[in-house]
Amino acid sequence: QLVESGGGLVQAGDSLRLSCAASGYAFSSYGMGWFRQAPGKARRFVGAITWSGDGTYYADSVKGRFTISRDNAKNTVYLQMNSLKPEDTAVYYCAAGVVDAHNRPPMDVDYWGQGTQVTVSS
Repeated sequence: QLVESGGGLVQAGDSLRLSCAASGYAFSSYGMGWFRQAPGKARRFVGAITWSGDGTYYADSVKGRFTISRDNAKNTVYLQMNSLKPEDTAVYYCAAGVVDAHNRPPMDVDYWGQGTQVTVSS
């Protein structure tokens, strides 16, 4: 089970940190990632981190603004979002699976969270 938290309504330029708490599986054995889905659009890759935490990958649209990290002792993955823009508005989904830099997107998902809404006003 993956449970996201930390979403909300912020203004452009603000920061927000999403958290995803995992349970029911071997968290430290899985790569973790974040995807997002804006209204009327397909779900898109945002970022991913390998099971060990030594590799991170980002969509071009968030590179330099978002940072993904994980704490295997707490079974939690984070998404730090800085310099938010209105186009970042979406439902953000946590995901667990296999992270492979050779794939596009660089993550095959086995489990999804229920999503958390992020709204950025201009």
